[in-house]
Amino acid sequence: FLQENIAPKLCSAEYFASYCLTEPGAGSDAARLSTTAKDNGDHWVVNGSKMFISGAGKADVYAVMVRTGGPGAGGISCVVILKDDPGVTFGKNEAKLGWCSQPTAMVNFENVKIPKNRLVGAEGEGFKIAMRGLDGGRVNISSCSIGGAQQCLDLATKYTQERVQFNQPIFNFQNTQFKLAEMAAKVHSSRLMVRQAAASIDSNDQNKTVLCAMAKMVATEQCYEVADQALQLHGGYGYLNDFPIERIMRDLRVHRILEGTNE
Repeated sequence: FLQENIAPKLCSAEYFASYCLTEPGAGSDAARLSTTAKDNGDHWVVNGSKMFISGAGKADVYAVMVRTGGPGAGGISCVVILKDDPGVTFGKNEAKLGWCSQPTAMVNFENVKIPKNRLVGAEGEGFKIAMRGLDGGRVNISSCSIGGAQQCLDLATKYTQERVQFNQPIFNFQNTQFKLAEMAAKVHSSRLMVRQAAASIDSNDQNKTVLCAMAKMVATEQCYEVADQALQLHGGYGYLNDFPIERIMRDLRVHRILEGTNE
């Protein structure tokens, strides 16, 4: 069912999907999740809630981590639930500091009946599937950070070349050049780590999970620092909505939390 009916529509972008792992009582401690899928013969009955779900209410397909067995990671499975399945409801769209271009909300499941062929992989493999998804997710979110940081660096370089104080562009001051050089080094080193992590996924390197986690931690921290420094170089103008720096900085802030906190 999934390969024939869902996967082709995801590949063609006819369908969009959301990843549902986090719960009110299970954030970083994801193995504590309490959303259940009870075996009822030829179908599962799903009950529970997921929170901070990107695309909630707009996505067509939801890959949901549920408890089908006992406590701990081994009792978790992954099932596919569709937006229009009876019993699926959505919370209000969260008002966020950044990432305002996409909805983030709770997804609630109340006696949602899904056929057995909606199981992804084997029963009990859900936590492994979720962790494998985080490898790619960490590369993805790091890449977003790099894109934002590069834009901030480009804007800051241009602005300092145009902004005149003390009868010369502030770019001419050595302190400004030091700061831009540090920013460029942070963007470049982040890019190299993320490329290595992405390559490790492609090659199925045995250390891919570690490499992805390290790249995510370093890139999201350093790129946020670049955005913050770019705002500082813009002075008061950087704090205004008329300039894009403040929006990029707000968007990049959450990357240190998403896909596994940097701590």
